[in-house]
Amino acid sequence: MSWTPLGPPQPPPVPPPMPVAFAGNRKDFFRLVARGAGLELVTLGFYRFWLTTDIRRHLWSHTQIDGDAPEYTGRGKELLIGFLVALAILMPIYVGYFLIGIEAEHLKAFASLPLVAFFYLFGQFAIYRARRYRLTRTVWRGVRFWMSGSGWLYALKASLWGLLVVFTLGLALPWREAALERYKMRHSYYGDLQGSFEGRGWDFFKRGWWLWLLMPLALSSYVFAPFAYAAFKAIEWRWWLSGIRFGEVRLESTLPRSALVGLYWKVIGWIALLFAVFAAYLLLCIFLAASIDGSSIESFFRTEAFARSIPLIVLLGIGYLAFALAMNVVMRVYLMRDLWLRVLSSTIVHNIEAAANVTARGDLANALGEGFADGLDVGGF
Repeated sequence: MSWTPLGPPQPPPVPPPMPVAFAGNRKDFFRLVARGAGLELVTLGFYRFWLTTDIRRHLWSHTQIDGDAPEYTGRGKELLIGFLVALAILMPIYVGYFLIGIEAEHLKAFASLPLVAFFYLFGQFAIYRARRYRLTRTVWRGVRFWMSGSGWLYALKASLWGLLVVFTLGLALPWREAALERYKMRHSYYGDLQGSFEGRGWDFFKRGWWLWLLMPLALSSYVFAPFAYAAFKAIEWRWWLSGIRFGEVRLESTLPRSALVGLYWKVIGWIALLFAVFAAYLLLCIFLAASIDGSSIESFFRTEAFARSIPLIVLLGIGYLAFALAMNVVMRVYLMRDLWLRVLSSTIVHNIEAAANVTARGDLANALGEGFADGLDVGGF
């Protein structure tokens, strides 16, 4: 015979937190971005839409959450069409801004500032819409993320908070980030699981107030600035991740303040090296152009023949494009792939079981937001 002792029912065991892992190979990512840079050079930059898509697929597919990786379903063709449509809308605005800005400055100094404010407002709208596109192209365990809300309302909030940050000399920045993130996460969903943001501006301020005090030193010192910026980004990443919620699912980050310092210094070192190589290439091109012209380098510049030398202009253009694309490769390896790895390796997911029974919802967003963000040269995670 067996019997069960009487008593109150025992609570179910609490599942352990689930660390996030990244299994991507660094050499594979380097080959991906290096090949993409070469194709960007051949296609005069138009391949970047497909390269952006390949990078996201690589990062998404090698990120392991509870043994499963998310899937990025965006396409390069979508980004190209979104960019062309956005360019058709932005081009008349750019031309009008240029002409009105010139005339406005003739009438009164700083009279074109309202136009700059409009572009800032439009840029914030683009950031929100671009995030909405990326979220609706992210699928995990067959369920899509999606996003609602108004991009224009977000842009208005961002602009008003931006004014407060300027008036307070940056002190209001933590509260701005918290308010904007609450709006974005409140309108973010995983299926029918609504997101939220629990991070507070005061917590952000407590972690990084000393950086605000050191800001004058960071602005005046090229050596200290990378340390201060890397520490700020590490604090921001940790605060942001630890505030994310989807229903009962929550994230936690243990990223230390010094985690990103080495990445930024490596980027600075590589840029310095590439600049030295580019400078040597320029001298070689000038020497070759002067030799073809049959004159010395001094007379070549004195007669301004260098300004009419078509081969020199072509070589300089090719060299500049190669230099810019090489810098892009360095920044994508260190500030995308390696940064992604360091941030994810510090991230822990709590109560992942709460996302087990989620109903699929949400529609796909078009890529116009990405096109606006690309055309305005603004970013956003």
